[in-house]
Amino acid sequence: MKVDGLIITVEGLDAIDGTPVLDIKPVMREFQPRGDIKQPAWSSELMRDYYKSAGR
Repeated sequence: MKVDGLIITVEGLDAIDGTPVLDIKPVMREFQPRGDIKQPAWSSELMRDYYKSAGR
C-alpha cells in the first residue's frame, strides 16, 4: 500500500504483525485469490503445475 524508507505497509499479508521481511516477491495470480491483477502470460505458464509438483 505504501513504502516509507525501510517500512512497507501491506494489506492481506499472511504473517504475524512485525515479522521481518527478508525478501519481496512479485504478486502472482496463483497466490492472490482476491480480485483481479495484471501479470505477464509467462508467469501463469510458470506456475501452471506448481501445486502438482509441490506435493512431491
